[in-house]
Amino acid sequence: MSVVTRIAPSPTGYMHIGTARTALFNWLYARARGGKFLLRIEDTDRARSTPEATDAILRGMEWLGFDYDDEAVSQFERAGRHAEVAHALLDGGHAYKCFSTQEEIEAYREAAKAEGRSTLFRSPWRDADPSTHPDAPFVVRLRMPQDGETIIEDEVQGSVTFPNSNLDDMILLRSDGTPVYMLAVVVDDHDMGVTHVIRGDDHLNNAARQSHIYHAMGWPLPVYAHIPLIHGPDGKKLSKRHGALGVKEYRDMGYPAAAMRNYLARLGWSHGDDEFFSDAQALSWFDLPGIGKSPARFDFKKLENLSGQHIAAAEDAALLQELGAFLATSGREALTDAQQSLMAKGMGSLKERAKTFPELLDKAHYITVSRPITPDDKAAKSLDYVSRRILSELTPQLQTGSWTRESLEALMAGFAEAQGIKFGKLAAPLRAALAGRSVTPSVYDMMLVLGRDESIARIADAAH
Repeated sequence: MSVVTRIAPSPTGYMHIGTARTALFNWLYARARGGKFLLRIEDTDRARSTPEATDAILRGMEWLGFDYDDEAVSQFERAGRHAEVAHALLDGGHAYKCFSTQEEIEAYREAAKAEGRSTLFRSPWRDADPSTHPDAPFVVRLRMPQDGETIIEDEVQGSVTFPNSNLDDMILLRSDGTPVYMLAVVVDDHDMGVTHVIRGDDHLNNAARQSHIYHAMGWPLPVYAHIPLIHGPDGKKLSKRHGALGVKEYRDMGYPAAAMRNYLARLGWSHGDDEFFSDAQALSWFDLPGIGKSPARFDFKKLENLSGQHIAAAEDAALLQELGAFLATSGREALTDAQQSLMAKGMGSLKERAKTFPELLDKAHYITVSRPITPDDKAAKSLDYVSRRILSELTPQLQTGSWTRESLEALMAGFAEAQGIKFGKLAAPLRAALAGRSVTPSVYDMMLVLGRDESIARIADAAH
């Protein structure tokens, strides 16, 4: 069987981090098996669906690297097909017309509640003779079994049993003839050839009800895998009070896409004790039995730690390219050609211990700042009269010295010894001169990246 998975977000807001993880699991499962990964936009809620939200989903998928096959499907545009299936169920006796009004349904439930009975609505029209049907609005309901059990064999949750007495005759078509979400999902999954439905476990109850549409139509059931939801550090469902929820927020905070893929994969799935891994490893290892039954807890510290590891491990050229994309999407000023060249030269030292792109850019301040450099308050304190005199005496020696790390280290050590000071006393004013900061990459790293002329010019500026 050729594997076909899908992600089916609703375009009613930002792309939730939970949706991104579901997309990742579907993408990994399909791609590792040479299958297809499809995108369906579930835009049937016309009041809340917006083009902007759809665009946010597409951009989120692109940033995370979740390439999908074929064209994205609009669920709303398939309403005619959904209604066609509902009428086929009606014609086959698997569904019926229900003329009960909302007031009658409410009255039924109130009476059932007062009598201590189940408030699950049982339509009086289920077995009514069609000749008794009034000329009035009606909904189409699925004729569900009323006894026995519905069993969902789930790749994550195991065998889950639902008493049929707890399942109502769900509506397929509203009184205006429009299809409901529960029907549309089944028809779309079948028509798109979806073989594996990997989604949040908040849809597990839906699977029990939706399975009866499959059975009534004679369609094969997909393989179900309902994954636990993501919780916050406090164990409660992830919400705004825990911090960022949308994929765009994480992109704008400067986490590399590879780090997000790695971290999202570890939210609810594991491969032994492995924490840091590449896309290739995730594709090789990922399988449904590795998904746990318990909700995963979002941990910003773990995300930051993984992010730092991915930045450190990234190829310099790829990192520079992703950094450029981050600057563009976050509305920051792009690097000039000269700055890009220096960034490429200094990336080896810049990417060490930087957990996000803003941190990496902060370390690269000495590259992006222009002369004359105005030191911050802390750095300015290290440029007192004595320090400026020392820098002034150092400048001519740098002009004649060889510009390699070994030569610079030897020159600085000899100069400090001649001045009767430790290198630390020399390093602080050098940092202030080269970067205008007190916390910077190594003095030697900065000087080698900036080059002889720019380094000496900055030191000479600070010495006056």
